[in-house]
Amino acid sequence: MTTAVMEKLGGYKVFRRKVASDLDLDAVVRAGLPVRALDIVLAGLVGDLVTQADVYRVIGSARTLQRKRSQGTVLSPEESDRLARLARMIVRTEEALGAAHRARTWLATPNRALGGRVPFSLLGSDAGSLAVERVLGRIEHGIYS
Repeated sequence: MTTAVMEKLGGYKVFRRKVASDLDLDAVVRAGLPVRALDIVLAGLVGDLVTQADVYRVIGSARTLQRKRSQGTVLSPEESDRLARLARMIVRTEEALGAAHRARTWLATPNRALGGRVPFSLLGSDAGSLAVERVLGRIEHGIYS
């Protein structure tokens, strides 16, 4: 899964190094992801169902992220961790549902198994992400969610 997460974040084109393990990813996140990784996630995710503001709410302060994007700096370790978690959850959702467009739709639609909450809105915290992962696991095992 690490390779797929890195591809969601821009892969070798952005990082200029091979990131093949969870420990490699941890080191990259702790050093701060390049803001270009955020641009790539935004380009692949933002559309009719998910807005740039939605993504910013998951990752951090909109004002800070806008400033970092305009300056081309790196994200903080905390912002990087949230962005990497978002990329991991996108990959996880695509694997469970079989297609990127299905994943985007599912992430942006209120879900009964999550108390009517929109899965995407829960991805800003570890606990919320775990709840979303549990629902995806149930879907993969054929349990209605």
